[in-house]
Amino acid sequence: MTDVTHNPTIPSHTKHNSNAKKAVAAASIGNALEWYDFTIYALFAVYIAKNFFPGGNDTVELIKSFLAFGLGFLIRPLGAVVLGVYADKAGRKAALFLTIMIMAAGTLLIAIAPTYAAIGIGAPMIILAGRVLQGFSAGGEVGSAAAFLVEHAPEGQKGKYAAWLQASMAFSNIIGAFVALGVTSLLTEDQIGDWGWRIPFILGLLIAPVGLWMRRSLDETPHFKAKFDEKPEAAHKEHAPLKEIFTTYRGALLKGTAFSVLWAASVYVMVIYMPVYVQRAFGFTGTQAFISALISNILMAIACIAAGAVSDKIGRRLTLAITTTVLLIAIHPLLWWLHHSPTLGTLITVQSCFCVMVAGVVGVAPSALSEVFPTHIRSTGMSLAYNISTTIFGGFAPAALTWLGTTSLGYSAPAWYVSIAAVIALFAIFQMGDNKKTA
Repeated sequence: MTDVTHNPTIPSHTKHNSNAKKAVAAASIGNALEWYDFTIYALFAVYIAKNFFPGGNDTVELIKSFLAFGLGFLIRPLGAVVLGVYADKAGRKAALFLTIMIMAAGTLLIAIAPTYAAIGIGAPMIILAGRVLQGFSAGGEVGSAAAFLVEHAPEGQKGKYAAWLQASMAFSNIIGAFVALGVTSLLTEDQIGDWGWRIPFILGLLIAPVGLWMRRSLDETPHFKAKFDEKPEAAHKEHAPLKEIFTTYRGALLKGTAFSVLWAASVYVMVIYMPVYVQRAFGFTGTQAFISALISNILMAIACIAAGAVSDKIGRRLTLAITTTVLLIAIHPLLWWLHHSPTLGTLITVQSCFCVMVAGVVGVAPSALSEVFPTHIRSTGMSLAYNISTTIFGGFAPAALTWLGTTSLGYSAPAWYVSIAAVIALFAIFQMGDNKKTA
């Protein structure tokens, strides 16, 4: 077999394109695993609630289950700091290898955890420990993976390449919906509640060896290697990304965090939480919700790549301004329509619109945020900005919206939640630069 990396007869652009495609595959598989684990927790939250957070009231149990989901996010900023700094000092490849191993460990804990009936209070503590490991891992994943993709991308295609980060999230949702549909279709309600809910988590572990193998076989990014070569090894070891962000790049961190509010809220509300929400708010069955999630996430994957490619042509800022405004305008009437016409056809149409609108934002988000920070602090800066927002506006969104649904806001609570995030993001978008060629 020809060694593309070392064969001098192969043009450099061919080598680069080959490495870039391998980078997309490896980063996407690893990121899909991260999102799959979060998705299936949300999809099977009702069953986790009954097994680990019994309280005699379905709403209270579900809120407790989503609080455990949200508490895992409190550790994400720490993961962002530790793993982000590690990625900026040791390399993107090393950090991505580490994040996927930590995520797999957290998923394993949840998959094998004894129930509350078996060991009492220890059961929810194991679930929480699994969520903490998952949260710590996810804290470093987005920044490292986005930097990895952007720095491997050919010039003029950074938006399209980085968009695979969020497209892989849609693919993981598709896989999660397929698995959930299979479990709910083949097993009885009692079987799912007793042991069937564990199947999706066990299947999630099977992806880990593939991601680990691909990440170990990749080269480090050219941009990171170039930065390393510019400095002597001692100076590189003394490099302090976190200190530099809070002294020199505080404004960039603030803009990036404000922009990431919508990135977090739109995904966790309009994509991940929606299958649970439509069952509780509008009376859809689990099968109907999962069918809708499956179809809409296929469209989301396609739309993410399209949005990233468009941003390479017209710029990140203009693309984001348009897509964010459309989302802000459309979310209320779409949710109103679903409320007044709760049919499967309406659900599929509305959820598909939601996913396409979200894709218009998050498909461009990784490349846009990467251009806020220079290479030597990129992973740390992106990880911090994204995870601060995700911790506040994403992780606790399901629990908050489950409670808000019982207030006067009723069915429109998700629309108001995302609208506020969109307004915050618009202010940040117009403060961000628009250099499409930033490396």
